[in-house]
Amino acid sequence: TIAFLVKLPALPFHSWLPDAHTQAPTAASVILAAVLLKTGGYGIIRFVLPLFPDASAQLAPFMMLIGVIGIIYGAMMAFVQTDLKRLVAYSSVSHMGFVLLGCFAFNVYALQGAVMQMVAHGFSTAALFMIAGSLQERLHTRDMRKMGGLWQNMPRMGAVAMFFVVASLGLPGLGNFVAEFLVLVGLFQVDRWMTVIAALGLITGAAYSLILMQRSFQGAPDESRTLTDFGTREMLTMGVMMVALVWLGIYPQPVLDIAQPV
Repeated sequence: TIAFLVKLPALPFHSWLPDAHTQAPTAASVILAAVLLKTGGYGIIRFVLPLFPDASAQLAPFMMLIGVIGIIYGAMMAFVQTDLKRLVAYSSVSHMGFVLLGCFAFNVYALQGAVMQMVAHGFSTAALFMIAGSLQERLHTRDMRKMGGLWQNMPRMGAVAMFFVVASLGLPGLGNFVAEFLVLVGLFQVDRWMTVIAALGLITGAAYSLILMQRSFQGAPDESRTLTDFGTREMLTMGVMMVALVWLGIYPQPVLDIAQPV
């Protein structure tokens, strides 16, 4: 269980993730966020819960407490970051807390929400890391204090970034909203106070997500910058993930059927 918590990552085993994302190239960050983190949730669902049901039931209150703390802690840490990649990395800590809650709430809604969160988070966060890598390539920095006004310089990138930011904060109609809503519905049947605290993570998530947009893309543009906007290749790549998130938000049933206990 601890091994899967490290991979998820869950508090207090999360400290490797921001440093790993910060030091990794963009491609490695995308693979880590979209695929490798999900092996932690998959391991819990596929091995821990069915192979050790009694121990899982005994640990469930503690695991849900870790998940709730991780949601709030990850969001608060993301709130104070100035490095764009570290902000997205800490947001992953917060979002993966919903996966942990869904796994140990022991009802169908929460489990389906956990699986949906892993799928939707893979699209939205991977796209944000791609955007962070694109900005670093163009500006040679990830410090949001040195950005600002980028929407005027790169309107296509700004529009794409706005889409994935609002997807990450759980805008209704997109896959992340379905995931977090199902987890909270399932958790409400188990512990109402934990549900209330976890829901506060959605509010702090909106705060750091909108701060990301404000510091990076809004404000007065630097007229001395000559920046290249997203081209056809980048827009096609982002478009595929945007369509996937909209599809998951409008018609999530295929993923929910996969997560349906037999």
